[in-house]
Amino acid sequence: MRVALIDYRAGNLTSVKKAFAALGADLFVPVQPGEIDDADAVVVPGVGHFGATATLAAEWTGAIRRGIDAGRPLLGICLGMQWLFEGSAEAPDCAGLGVLAGHCYRLPSDTTIPTGTRVKIPHVGWNALDVQRADSIVEGVPQGSQVYFTHSFAAPITEDTVAVTVHGQPFAAIVQRGRVAGVQFHPEKSGEVGLRILRNFLKLAGG
Repeated sequence: MRVALIDYRAGNLTSVKKAFAALGADLFVPVQPGEIDDADAVVVPGVGHFGATATLAAEWTGAIRRGIDAGRPLLGICLGMQWLFEGSAEAPDCAGLGVLAGHCYRLPSDTTIPTGTRVKIPHVGWNALDVQRADSIVEGVPQGSQVYFTHSFAAPITEDTVAVTVHGQPFAAIVQRGRVAGVQFHPEKSGEVGLRILRNFLKLAGG
């Protein structure tokens, strides 16, 4: 199975490549948007500022949308998941892909946990998944599974939310609409749970 890993200079792709390779996927980094048409699935990773997604110009978004329309699975990881939405308060002038409704927002730093400790932003470290509904991306993922996060902005909870995590307040940790899915955490750094989610994604493409 060939998986296109989109490189828009927003993070190290090495760990993502290793995780998919461990599952038997053949990853390649397309140089031209048209190369996406040769993929069985597409992954958009990323860390850092939402403004980095501006390098995904019309030719790239057009090719990715063309794949979605053809039924090609798409997975957004961390910043890549936020990009699936309409936009983010982190870069108000930068549009997202817009295949999911809503805008991403900064996690508030003025909230506290039950012990009275103020929540730290960015949200870095292991946290639990509260699976809200059954969907293929979370097949076999136990309720309360721990995964690894590092982010300051988050996606809203909508009808596309599959799992929620709480850091001061709840936010969307996993989303899925048909063959389009996203995870706010880093599955490639989340042990067996992360690999299970990546394996579930590959199954969407028949792998």
